[in-house]
Formats: sequence, structure tokens, C-alpha cells
Amino acid sequence: MNRIDLSEISKGIIMEINGVEIEDTFAEAFPIKIGRVLITAATKRWAEVAATEATGFGTSVIMCPAEAGIERFATCEETPDGRPGVYIQICTFKFDILEHQLLERLGQCVLTAPTTAVFNGMPEAEKQFNVGFKLKFFGDGMESQKEMAGRKMHSIPLMEGDFLVEENIGAVSGIAGGNFFILGDSQMSALTAAEVAVDAIKELEGTITPFPGGIVASGSKAGSNKYAKFMKATANEKYCPSIRDKVPDTEIPADVRSVYEIVINGVSEEAIKKAMAVGIKAAVTVPGVKKITAGNYGGKLGKYQFRLHDLF
Repeated sequence: MNRIDLSEISKGIIMEINGVEIEDTFAEAFPIKIGRVLITAATKRWAEVAATEATGFGTSVIMCPAEAGIERFATCEETPDGRPGVYIQICTFKFDILEHQLLERLGQCVLTAPTTAVFNGMPEAEKQFNVGFKLKFFGDGMESQKEMAGRKMHSIPLMEGDFLVEENIGAVSGIAGGNFFILGDSQMSALTAAEVAVDAIKELEGTITPFPGGIVASGSKAGSNKYAKFMKATANEKYCPSIRDKVPDTEIPADVRSVYEIVINGVSEEAIKKAMAVGIKAAVTVPGVKKITAGNYGGKLGKYQFRLHDLF
């Protein structure tokens, strides 16, 4: 069980969980459009393979066409076709770009994967894209229509058998950029804590951690101190341990050797708050974690602010 301590000092409140300081700061996030898809397959392995392919090259909209990731696994009892499934999220700034990304990623990465089927991950959402209707034309006139669990499906003949895709895929206005930093006394302690945090977040609904394995090794800041003419984002030197002595306003304590960031996108503020809290509580159970903080730009990046102390 996590122990939360609040100690008053002259400068304010120090919060600790399991003896790890939680800095009194906030994560800054911004609006984004999110499409949610359920991919099923004959086995969990193939559902995960298809989901992994469909969410590739989707770490950051700084350079990627979308941010994307696996949300969680779905049991056979909760999927429309009674097979293992994976929920994924695709995130872009505009709905028209999102529709294009859904069509490309589902058409090229899921339709081509063995035994897969695609279902609407947000059938209740007001915004719906007829992605399945458009994908059906791959059948070249031999496609057909059927109903499954009350859902309108298109059946496309393939060499292995038929590929089923639901008519529509739902989308909502969500949030990108919820985050927290894990500061550790070694690279392995920080990395282990980050892995534990991501594993805990994967059990939740409504959020993704879009970077490789859910973990950001690089971190970044908006803009550049030296190359502003051509760099939109650059190294966050305040959190780079190897150059601590060269950065006057470094944020790296003397006993910290490595920092990892967990970035979280989600369908709502509540979903991101829950994921941040669960992830932090998991991270501080790892020996060697010295501090938890978060990334922000003083309110200049986005309208959403998630204060770490308010999560607990």
C-alpha cells in the first residue's frame, strides 16, 4: 500500500508517497482529436501484432502524422465476436486528418494482418467516420454486408478468409500531453519505475502512452535556445543529468542520474488524472526513485493543467 505524507515547511507543502517527493507542480496538456478502435483476432498474439502495426510511427505530432498507442486488452467476453481484442487510440489535431489516419492505418496494418476484425471503439460518440464503409471497396464488388451483435459490418473477401470491419469508427475531442517525470538514482531504477508505471496505466480505460514502450527517454522542450529557425522542439537541458554542471538552472538533484517521462493522451480530463495517479503510485514503489515531477511551459503550451498534488 502506498503511504502519502504531507509535511509543512516554511515554503509550503512537501508531499511524499512511499518516501518519494512529489513536486508541487503541474503537467501541461493540449486538446486533440481521438479515434478509438477495437481490433480482434483469433489469438491475443495476432490482435496485439495488428494493434502494434496500426499504432506505429505515432509517438509525437511534432514529426509523426498522428500520436497513437495501445489502450488496453479486451477479453473474449467483452468483444462483439467473442475473440481476444485490443483497444487502440489514434490522435491528431483535426478530425479530417484523423479520418485519413484511421483509413490508412486500418487499411494497411489491420486488414492485412491474419484473422483480424475491426469494431467501433466509440459507438456512442457523436462524431462518426464511415471508415469501414470506405474500406469495403477493397473487395472490388465482391464485398457483402452483415450484422454482428447489433453492429453493421462489412465483409471483405481475402485470401485467408473474410475480413470484417464495422461501418463507422467513433471519435471525440480529447487531451494530449498529460505527463510526469521519474527521477532515479540510476538509469535502471528510473527505467524499471517507468516500466512499472506504464504497466499499471495499461490496465485502465481511456488513455494511451504513445511513446516507445510507453516511455520517453529523450524528453523535450518547445522551441530551441540556439536553433530556433528550424527546430520546433529540442533537448530539455534542465533535466539532462550528464550536463547538470553546465546548466545554471538545472532541475537535476545531486543524487539523480537518470530521468524518464511518461506522456499520457486520453479521452477526458478524468481519464488522464486517473492514469497519472495510478502511474505515479506504481513508480514510487521501485527502490531508487528519488522524485516525481512534471513538464510544463508556464501555461503557454495548452489549456489543460494537471497539478500533481491534486491527483491524490
